[in-house]
Amino acid sequence: MTTMTTKPGQPGTNQHQAGLIEPHGGKLVCRVASGARRDELIAEAAKLPRVDLTAKQSCDVEMIGTGAFSPLTGFMGKADFDSVVSDMKLANGNIWPIPITLSINKADAPKVGARIALHAPNGTLQAVMTVEEVYAHDRAKEATIFFGGAEDDGKHPGAEAVKAEGDTCLAGQIEVVTVCVDPDGPEAFLDHRLTPAQTRAEFAKRGWKTVSAFQTRNPIHRAHEYLCKCAQEITDGLLVHPLVGETKPGDIPADVRMECYQTLLDAYFVPERTMLTVMPAAMRYAGPREAVLHAIVRKNYGVTHFIVGRDHAGVGSYYGTYDAQNIFEQLDKNNLRIEPLKFEHAAFSKKAQGMVSGKTFPKLEGDQIFLSGTKVRDMLAAGERPPGEFTRPEVADILIKWATKA
Repeated sequence: MTTMTTKPGQPGTNQHQAGLIEPHGGKLVCRVASGARRDELIAEAAKLPRVDLTAKQSCDVEMIGTGAFSPLTGFMGKADFDSVVSDMKLANGNIWPIPITLSINKADAPKVGARIALHAPNGTLQAVMTVEEVYAHDRAKEATIFFGGAEDDGKHPGAEAVKAEGDTCLAGQIEVVTVCVDPDGPEAFLDHRLTPAQTRAEFAKRGWKTVSAFQTRNPIHRAHEYLCKCAQEITDGLLVHPLVGETKPGDIPADVRMECYQTLLDAYFVPERTMLTVMPAAMRYAGPREAVLHAIVRKNYGVTHFIVGRDHAGVGSYYGTYDAQNIFEQLDKNNLRIEPLKFEHAAFSKKAQGMVSGKTFPKLEGDQIFLSGTKVRDMLAAGERPPGEFTRPEVADILIKWATKA
């Protein structure tokens, strides 16, 4: 069994621990340079053409570098791009639902074979890349993945973001020199910023062979807590794994959410059976396809069971309530391997005096307490505490403090 000596926020080993699920594609990628090689790259980068990354691209560099996007070793070429958009597979046949591209304007595109320095939005040198391919970015084609055949109304945040990207894509392997580009920033969370190799090492240390993961970009309310605890009953441990990369305006900031998660876990979960770490990916709001991406990423982190709830990674009314669950039935289970845990919508029942779902309790008129996200935000802004049947009081206190200050 491999032991880990790396510190949080630093790269780990390429190996995966015995008894844990294999990474996607069979090998955990590590594209993070260290020691003399890192020094060489930094010196070289000072003389290279500079490409300034968007926030999403910067998140993607970290995810590729640490192996969270295994088997990717860099930004996708055209063959992978076309195959992913059309068939949700890489050109080599591995399931992959969303293009991971480095797009820029055609006028700024270097030639094939060029070496370029990739800089994060705050100016930090993040990686060096060899350009292996330059191809036209079919933005209209990529935007179709957000609708699943439905008509594009010009308002989907994920699709509109793609349309605004550069018209040319650069493909090639990357070497990362700075994993966390803003270690002093509010969304760095170095104590919780574990790489896939590090989470795998911690699972092995704890003796966890089966691990369930909960993806979230919102504070955990009572229904979420119910899903997490159901999952804990069937696996050795639970990884609460919030997304802390780029999100859309209006989402609750990651630092506020992290305080909510830690407070909830301290008060209502068993420490020996629960972990909290962060996933530094960007949200794409791609619904079912993004649910698959989130599952693959958690597989790379060593997770065996992935919680897929109502409208996972959705936005507005673009997806059916359980589309993100149904998509897993279309996939090759031998290639995916991670087990989706599909949950019905849950809510507090006044009659049952607890959390229920459509599978566990009959639906009675006026019995279940359900609050929309808009209603909760309105209550918080007014300094009103959401009812305990919706969220734990300790979490409500944190959210009220944030909302009234904002």
